[in-house]
Amino acid sequence: MKRFKNLLGFRAMEARSGKPTFGAVDLGADSGRVFAGAFDGARVELREIHRFPNRPLQLPDGLHWNLAWLFEQGTQGLAAAAADGPLAGVAFDTWAVDYGLLDGQRRLLGMPYHYRDPRSRAMVERAAARVSPQRSYELSGIQAIPINTVFQLLAEEDSEVLAAADRLALVPDLLSFWLSGELANERTVASTTGLLEAGGGTWSRELIDALGLPPRIFGPVVEPGTVLAPALGPHGLGAVPVIATASHDTAAAFAAAPAELLSDAAILSSGTWSILGMEVAEPVLTAAAQAANLSNEAGVEGTTRLLKNVMGLWLVQECRRAWAAADPDLSFATLSRLADAAADEDAALFDPDHPSLLEPGDMPARIAALCAATGSPAPTEPGLLVRSILLSLACKYRLVLEQLESVTGRVAPCVHVIGGGARDALLCRLTAELLGRPVLAGPAEASALGNVLVQALAVGELGSLAEAHAVARASARPQTYEPRSDHGRAEAVYRRFLDRTELPQPVPVSIERI
Repeated sequence: MKRFKNLLGFRAMEARSGKPTFGAVDLGADSGRVFAGAFDGARVELREIHRFPNRPLQLPDGLHWNLAWLFEQGTQGLAAAAADGPLAGVAFDTWAVDYGLLDGQRRLLGMPYHYRDPRSRAMVERAAARVSPQRSYELSGIQAIPINTVFQLLAEEDSEVLAAADRLALVPDLLSFWLSGELANERTVASTTGLLEAGGGTWSRELIDALGLPPRIFGPVVEPGTVLAPALGPHGLGAVPVIATASHDTAAAFAAAPAELLSDAAILSSGTWSILGMEVAEPVLTAAAQAANLSNEAGVEGTTRLLKNVMGLWLVQECRRAWAAADPDLSFATLSRLADAAADEDAALFDPDHPSLLEPGDMPARIAALCAATGSPAPTEPGLLVRSILLSLACKYRLVLEQLESVTGRVAPCVHVIGGGARDALLCRLTAELLGRPVLAGPAEASALGNVLVQALAVGELGSLAEAHAVARASARPQTYEPRSDHGRAEAVYRRFLDRTELPQPVPVSIERI
C-alpha cells in the first residue's frame, strides 16, 4: 500500500493543472449513490451518476444485505463516471457495524447479516457477563447498543462460519477489497465495532480475549485516506487508485461539515439514522459519558467524534412502507405536507429509540402501542403520526445535545444538519425550535462530499483536514432555520416529552458557566 501511495506524487502534481475528479460510492441503509466529484482547487462539484435502492433480503436464517448486487451497482456507476475521463481515485463509504467473514483464501463465508436482524439482541447481557460494561467502555468508548459488531460476533460464536473465518471485513472494507484485491480494516468504521481501542488504531486484545472471539480475524487497521491498490482489471476502471476513505459514512459526513470552527459546532447527520455529536481532540471516557451512552468514534486526522445514535427517518420510511399496501401513491412529499398541517398540541410524544422500533414491521401499530403504554392518544392519521415522529425526534435531539454539552462543558451555538434529513424542512424547523438555536441545513450529500475530500487528502490535492473543511464551506450552501422568539411553546413540548418518556435529563450547561 505504501509503495503505491508514493507513486501518486507525480500524478497528483500533474492533476493540479486540471480538475481532478474522484468517484465516490455512498451506500446508505435505504439507497446507494455514485457521484463524480470534480475538485477545482477551491470547491468540489458533485454530480450524481447513478442511484439505486438498497433492499435487504429476508432469508430462512435471517435478514441479510445483498452486498454482491450493491457492489455491482457501485462499480457500474464508477465505470460510467470514468467514461467521461480518468478518475483520480475511487472509494466506498457505507453504514457501520455490519461485516463479512472471509476464509483463508479471502472468500466470503455467507451473506452478511443486516444489523436489524434480531439475532444479537440478547448478546449485550452475554458480553456483560464476561467483561463489565464499565471496562468495555474504558477500552472502546463505544455506546452499548445490540446492533454493534461485537454483539453480532457473539451471536455467531458457536457457528461453523466463525470457526472457519480467517478475517473480518466491515462492509466498506469488503467492497474495497473486491475492487482492489487489498484487504484492510479502515479505522473510522473499525472504531464502531466496540472492539477497537478508544483513540487508537489497534484492536483491543483484552476485549477480544475476554469475550472469547478469535484474534486471527482482526487484521491491520489503516487510517482514513490510505491508498490501497489500483482497481483490478476486470472492473474496467483502469489503474485508478482505490482509496480507504473515511469509510464510515458518518465520519465522511463530519469531514464535510461546513462549520467555521468544528470544535464549537454540533453536527447532526440526519438520514435513516440520526447521529448527533461533536468533534473532540481525544476520547471522553468518563462515567458521565458512559451513563449517557455516548460513543467515541474515530474521525479523520486522529480526531474523535463524540456522538450518540438516535433512531432517524427510518421510522417514517417504515410507516410509509406499511401504508403503501392501502395507498401505494402516498409519497414522502405528501406525508410532509400533511405533517406540516398538523398541530404540535395534537401530536403524541414517545422515545424514538425504544427497542420495539428497531426491527422492520408494522411501524404505525408499534408506535400506537408505545404511545398507549405511556398514556398518550395513539395518532391514527398519517400526517399526525409523521408529525409525532418528527417532533419526538427533535425532542430526543435536544436531550442528546444536553448530554453532550454536560459531558464536554461546551455549548454549541448552532447545529449543522447534514445528510438527507437536511432536505426535510419540517424536521429542521422543529429541531431549531426545540433546541432553541439556529439550524444550518446542508449539504444533503455530505457523506459523498466527505468521501471525495478524504480522497483528495490521500492523493495530495489537499494538505489537511482544515483545508478540507474550508473546501466544504465553499462547496455547500446551507439553509438557516431560526428558532421562534417565543420559547415557551417549545419548552412545553419538551417537558411533555420528558414526562411521557421518563428519560433522565442531564444537567444543562449555560453559556454563563463556560
